This record gives sequence, C-alpha cells and structure tokens, in this order.
Amino acid sequence: MDRSRLLGFFLLALAGAQALTPSHYLSLSDVSRLQNLLSQPFTDLESAYYSIVGLTKLGATAADHSEACQFLKSQLDPASVDSLFFASEASQALSGCEIPVSNETRDILLAAVSEDSTVSQIHRAVSALSSLGLPVVSQEVVGALAARINKEDNVMAITLALQTAARLSKQAELGGILEEIEDLTARLDDLGGVYLQFEEGLEATALFVTAAYSLSDHVDMEPPLKEDQVIQLVNSIFSKKSWDSLAEAFSVASAAAALSNNRFHVPVIVSAQGPATVSHNQPTLQLLVTDVLSQPLATASVLVESAYAVASKSVILSQAPFTLNDGVFELNFMSSQPASGYYQFTIAVTGDSRLAANHVELKVKVSTEVAITNMDLSVVDKDQSIGTKTIRVGFPSKAESSFTADSHQNFAMAFQLVDVNTGVELTPHQTFVRLHNQKTGQEVVFVAEPDSKNLYKFELDTAERKSEFDSISGTYTLWLIVGDATLENPILWNVADVVLKFLDEEAPATIQPKTLYVPKPEIQHLFREPEKKPPTMVSNAFTALILSPFLLLLILWFKLGANISNFSFTPSSVLFHIGHAAMLGLMYVYWTHLNMFQTLKYLAIIGSLTFLAGNRMLAQKAVKRIANK
Repeated sequence: MDRSRLLGFFLLALAGAQALTPSHYLSLSDVSRLQNLLSQPFTDLESAYYSIVGLTKLGATAADHSEACQFLKSQLDPASVDSLFFASEASQALSGCEIPVSNETRDILLAAVSEDSTVSQIHRAVSALSSLGLPVVSQEVVGALAARINKEDNVMAITLALQTAARLSKQAELGGILEEIEDLTARLDDLGGVYLQFEEGLEATALFVTAAYSLSDHVDMEPPLKEDQVIQLVNSIFSKKSWDSLAEAFSVASAAAALSNNRFHVPVIVSAQGPATVSHNQPTLQLLVTDVLSQPLATASVLVESAYAVASKSVILSQAPFTLNDGVFELNFMSSQPASGYYQFTIAVTGDSRLAANHVELKVKVSTEVAITNMDLSVVDKDQSIGTKTIRVGFPSKAESSFTADSHQNFAMAFQLVDVNTGVELTPHQTFVRLHNQKTGQEVVFVAEPDSKNLYKFELDTAERKSEFDSISGTYTLWLIVGDATLENPILWNVADVVLKFLDEEAPATIQPKTLYVPKPEIQHLFREPEKKPPTMVSNAFTALILSPFLLLLILWFKLGANISNFSFTPSSVLFHIGHAAMLGLMYVYWTHLNMFQTLKYLAIIGSLTFLAGNRMLAQKAVKRIANK
C-alpha cells in the first residue's frame, strides 16, 4: 500500500474523532433580522434599554440619539432602581446623553446594595452606580451577593451575580463568585452531544455565556469551559432563528458579542462562499472565515492540512495555504489536477490563540463535463450467418437510418464516456438506455454497464426481453441518459430509431395501454362453517344440572323453615337487595349484549350503590341488636 493511501486511511480514522464544530451561528440575514427586531419603537424604559444596548452589541446604534436620550429622560423615575438601571445603561450607548444624578438618587441605589435586596436589585443598583460614575464599595457588594446566592440558588440569580461582579474592583475578593461559573456549567443539560443549555431556556443560557466571559475578561482568568462545551453553547444559542421577545433577542445579541470579542474563546465559522464546488471553469475554492456574527477574522490564516478523495482515500493535497483576497480565502484546487468526484478537506485556521473549533472538515465536489465517444450501433445475427454491420454515430447527431431486430437478431450498442477536459474515462452513477414506443408511448429502461476497460456495452436480445416489451412490435426511439452529481452537462441523447419485431403469435390481439388504477377483483372470504349443535336432549339435561343447585336451595329452605319476618323494609335494605339482584342481572346482560368495558362501567355504578346501601343496612341491624340487649 503506497504512502498516500495509508495516510488517507489514517486521516479517515481521525475524521470520526474530530472536534465538534459549530452547526449554527448568526448569518448576515440573521443579524439583519435581529437588528430589525431590536429597532422597534420604544414603549417604556425597559424596551428602550433592550433596543439601544442590544443594537450596540451587534455593532449598530439607535437611529436618532437625541430623540432616544430625550425619551430616556422623560420616562425616568429617580426613585426607582429599575428605572435608573434601564436609563443609565441605555444612556451609555448614546453619544452626549447624561442622566441627571442627585444625592437622593445615589442614596436609593446604595440602599439597594444590601443582603435584604434580591440579586436582581443588587445587580441593577450596582450597574446603575457604575454607569452613572458613582462610587461603590466592591467588597460590600461581594458580601451581599454571597449572602443572596445562598438564598436564591437558581440560574438567573447566579448569572446576574456574575454580571454584577464584572462591575466591581479587581481588588475585591471575587474568587467565590467566579467559582459559580463552574457550578452553573455543571447544571447545563447536554442534548445529544450537540447542544448545551439550561432547562430555563434560551435567555438564561445566553445571559450565562455573556456573564461568564464578562467576568473572566474582568479578572483575566479563563472560564472553566471546554472547547466542545463552548461549541455546544454556540449551537444551542444560535439554533433559534426567531425570537419571542425583546429580552430574548437582547440576550442572543449579548451572547454573540461576548463570543466574538473576549480574551479566551472565539469560535470559528468556516463556510464555502457559494457551493463547495470547483471545476475547470471555476478552479478556485473560496472560503469565508468569520466569528458567530459573520464578521471576518482579519488575523486568521487558513491551511489545508490534507485533502483526500472520498472514493479512493488517496491524499491529493496537504499543507497548502489559502490566500486572502478581499476578505475571502481562496485556493486553486484544480492546479492539483484532481479527478472528478468528492474530496474531504481537513482545514486548520490559525493566527490567534483564542480560536475555538479551528479544525474543520469540509467536503468539496470537483465537477467536470462528460463527452460520449466511439458510439457504435449494430445488429448482430445470432447464428452469425450474416456479417455484422456497425454504424458509428457522433454526439449529438441521430443515426440517419433505423435498425431492425427480430427474434433471430440482437441489437448492440457500445460507447465510452470521457472527461472533456482531461480525456480520462468516466463511469457516472447513472447511465441508462431508454426505448420509447413511438405509437403506444410505452417505455422500457435498461442500465448500461461498463466492462473492465470502462467500455459501456448494451445488447438487446428481443427473444429474451420480449416480456419487458409485452411483445409489442413497433418502432422504438433509442435514448441514452447520462447523469451524475459531479457532471456539469448531464446528457439526454436521441441516438437512433430501432424497429423491434416479436413473433406474431406472441403479440396481443389488440394493443391497450396499461392502466394501474383499475378496480381489483373482489376478494370472496370464506368463513369457517359453524360446528354442529348437540341434540336438544343433551342441552336440556345440562340446563337442568345448572338449575339444580337453585332447586336444592328452595327445598332446604322449605324443609328448615325459612323465616323472612325479620326482613326490614328500610330504604337501605330494599336498595341493597335490589342492587344485588341488579348485579346478577348484569352478568346475564353481559353474556348476551354487553362487552367487558360497558359491563365494568355499569358494575361500578351498581356496585357503589349496593356497597353504600349494604353498609347502612348492617349498621342499622347492629344498632338494633345492641338496643335489644
């Protein structure tokens, strides 16, 4: 086995163990739709915050800064922490927009930084203080957050605590809060090894990613996330292409910004510009290398580590660099003179230590044009008493004269398929010969197979193939069909007319077109005959045996002297005996009319009433017996 084939098998084995790559990201059209959603008119301070800050995350801005700033000031409630948070955060994304601050405002915000406040209130108060340029005691905030995390042990609360810690001084003891990143990571649900998300949904997952990288950048410490986990989070966050609310759209925009610009992990998106196809007319393979926001990675370098043919596993290219041209990475793959077919590329993106998922597998198609050569048509006599005459037809012309074949002759066709550009013989996946009856419209299709020398041959024995033609003689149009996913010019060629003659006695009296949609013959099902009934005397005898215990009961009652004077005609006694008789009657009706489910339904009703009545009757008798004593 040569070295190239051995290397091909080695690379194929590695392909199964390759690192996970992003299957979802924000395309340019996704970013545009996200911006349109975030550009909706403001309804309140909260919607203004999501819109203004969310657009900033996507690299855009509000349409009118002055108008937006005026809206923030008009809606501001200086006594509300939430109002101050939304207004101050949004104002930071607007040029020349300052929110007025008073001593009362500062006191309200500082008072919210307390163990008695929720994590959300602490987060918004600290964020507002930071945005307004007011001082905050970082260690006090850390203490308040630690106390609240113990009480609010949920994903959103801890995520807000991480975001809050990113606003504090680096001198504060942030280690305890930083450890919460690893704890939250352990709570993520792994979906099939492709997605990673919280059960709380998309918004919680996206905000966690934003907070984790924000705090990690702040303390300059890599977050405890493995590369595969980062890619799974990317797939989970960006798999959804429509967003239910402004808050959800804002969370996605924030996560995209965090994953595109942080100090540790920048997922790489490698995609072909257009179809991943090259040919002699288009020899250049073009790739786009971007971040999750579809923005080009300017510092990246792209290298083909290997490219091997999928069919033969032989390596045709290795360690070949792409050239950056106007934001597009290009490689002239056809300069390696690959044969048509599919090739598996292993591509490495380097140039930045932060790049994640920077080894990518890409399947590339090499397409070509096919030509038909040496098309020879002939009629071969079976006993070889007549010499064979062969006519050569050139594509796309049709044979000038028709060919006639009967039960003593075979019609034969031979041809070759070659690559127009290289002259190499081709064996496309689809090579068919179709015969179309010019009178009836009947079509019969055969597969043309190549021999060991890649010479396609087709021979029609009318005597053996008569059943496929329903023994219908006539003039048939001969078509050659050549197709393959790698062919740029699939072929449908009317080669010649062939007159087929079948034996007259085998031909049908009248030619009728086949119709598949006709009524089928009625199926007459024969049921098993019932067994012969036994004689009437036997039936009567068994009936008497069944009734004999009841007759014996009556005789014993009469002999012993049955006493029914003690019977109480109270409603419960009457209802109990009626219910008991009804259940016996229900058994008979079940045998004659009802099914099991109907019987159980009625039995539940009758049995419940009988049980209650019997319980009441026995209780009355017990009371009466005690009273008599």
